[in-house]
Amino acid sequence: MSADCSATHRQRPSDAHESALGGAPGTTDEDDGLPVAVTGWGRTAPSAALLVHPRSYAETAAAVRHCGARGSIARGLGRAYGDAAQNAGGAVLDMTGLDRIRSIDAEAGIVVCDAGVSLHRLMEVLLPLGWFVPVTPGTRHVTVGGAIGADIHGKNHHVSGTFSRHVLSMELLTADGGLHTVLPGTELFDATTGGMGLTGVILSATVQLHRVETSLMSVDTARATDLDDLMARLASTDHRYRYSVAWVDLLARGGATGRSVLTRGDHAPLEALPPRGRRRPLTFRPRQLPAVPGGVPTGLLGRASVAAFNALWYRKAPRSRVGELQKISAFFHPLDGVPHWNRVYGRDGFVQYQFVVGHGQEEAVHRIAGRIARHGCPSFLAVLKRFGQGDPGWLSFPMPGWTLALDIPAGLPGLGAFLDELDEEVAAAGGRVYLAKDSRLRPEMLAAMYPQLDRFRELRAALDPGGVFVSDLSRRLSL
Repeated sequence: MSADCSATHRQRPSDAHESALGGAPGTTDEDDGLPVAVTGWGRTAPSAALLVHPRSYAETAAAVRHCGARGSIARGLGRAYGDAAQNAGGAVLDMTGLDRIRSIDAEAGIVVCDAGVSLHRLMEVLLPLGWFVPVTPGTRHVTVGGAIGADIHGKNHHVSGTFSRHVLSMELLTADGGLHTVLPGTELFDATTGGMGLTGVILSATVQLHRVETSLMSVDTARATDLDDLMARLASTDHRYRYSVAWVDLLARGGATGRSVLTRGDHAPLEALPPRGRRRPLTFRPRQLPAVPGGVPTGLLGRASVAAFNALWYRKAPRSRVGELQKISAFFHPLDGVPHWNRVYGRDGFVQYQFVVGHGQEEAVHRIAGRIARHGCPSFLAVLKRFGQGDPGWLSFPMPGWTLALDIPAGLPGLGAFLDELDEEVAAAGGRVYLAKDSRLRPEMLAAMYPQLDRFRELRAALDPGGVFVSDLSRRLSL
C-alpha cells in the first residue's frame, strides 16, 4: 500500500513559506548542541534529546533533514502526560516558535494559524470577536498542532466530536521534505489526526470556530449519590447540554461508591448577564494563583488525605444549582490557574490513566471503578464523561461510550501490574486507553484496542520508510 495523498495537494514551498530549505536547523536550548532531559506532564519517563527550536517553516524542514539516525518528533507545550513528545537520543522539535495567527475571518469564524499557536492565545484573540475554539481539553495550554496530533476531546464530545472534526485543512511537512495541504476525508488526514506526530510535522491549520455571545458559561451543578445514579443522569440528560462532565470519588466505599458531582453547561447568552456585565461581555481574564513549589514530598497525597479531600469536595458541592455564571477559565481549565500543579505529586510524578468502553459496557465501568477503589488509588482528579459519535482518525481515542480518567501517584506500590490488569479488562470490553496520556502500555495490547493500527503502520511505512519521525511512544509500542 502506498501513502494515499491523491486528495492532498503537495507543493513546493513558496516564498511565504521561506523556501530556502537548505538553511541551518534551529537552535538548541543553550545553542551548544547538548542533549537535555525531556519529559511529559506526568514526569514519569524522562529521556534525553537534542531540543531544537525552529522559528520558520524553512528551519523546521532543515531540522528534520539534519535530525540524525535517531530521528525527530514535534513537540508543543509539553502537556501530553506520557512519552509521546519525547525522543531518546534523537531530536525534539519545539514548535512553539511557529506562533503566528495568519488570518481570521470574523464573519465565518475561521482562523488560519501556525501549529505552535496555543489554544490560550486563540482565546485571547478570538473571544473579543465572539468566537471560541470548537473543542478544548482540560488545559488551554496546548498548541494547535498538539491538539490535532492527539486529536483532543473535551466536555462537548457528545455534541462536537474531537478537535480534528473542525479542522478544514492543515499543512504537513513529511519525511521526504514535501509540504502537503491535507484535507478531511483523505487517508493522510485520518492518519495524522490522532497520529501522535508520526506522519510528519504539522505546520499550520485552518480551523472552524464556535460562535459565542459572552465569555461566561451558564452552569448547572448536581450531586449524584453513586455511579448508577451518575450514569443514569448522563445517559438521560446529556443531550440538553453542549458541555458535560462529572467528578467522581473513587475512594468512597459501600453505598457511596462512585458518588459524583455532575457539572454541565453552555455558553451564556448575552441576556443571561446582569446589566453591568453586558458592557464588556467578551472579556477574557483568567485568574492566576501561586505556583506549586518544587520539592513537594512524595507520599503527600496518600489514601487518607485524598479520601478526606474527596469527602469534603463532595459535601461542599450543591445538591442542585441551576444557571450559575462561571468564567470560561473556571469551567474548562480550573487547574490552569495553578502553575506547575503537576508538582503536587512529588518527585515520582503521576500517571493519568484514561480508558473508554462502548455503550452497553456499563458493567465494565462499574467493575473497573470498583477495582480502583479497592486498590486504594488516591486520585482526587477522576472524571467520567460520555462520548458521542466516533471520529475518523485511525488512532483517535474517543468512541461512542463511557470514558473515565484519573490521576494516580506514580510511586503507588504495585501500580504497574495493577494498570496492566486494567488494560486487559478494558481491551476485553472492546475499549482502549488514550495514547496521549500513556507512558506504560504494553505493545501487545495495542492491536486489540485500535483496530486501524495495521492500516496506520502501513501508511506510515510508505510515507516515512527511513523512520525520520519517531518518539519514545512509537518505539515502545512499535507504531
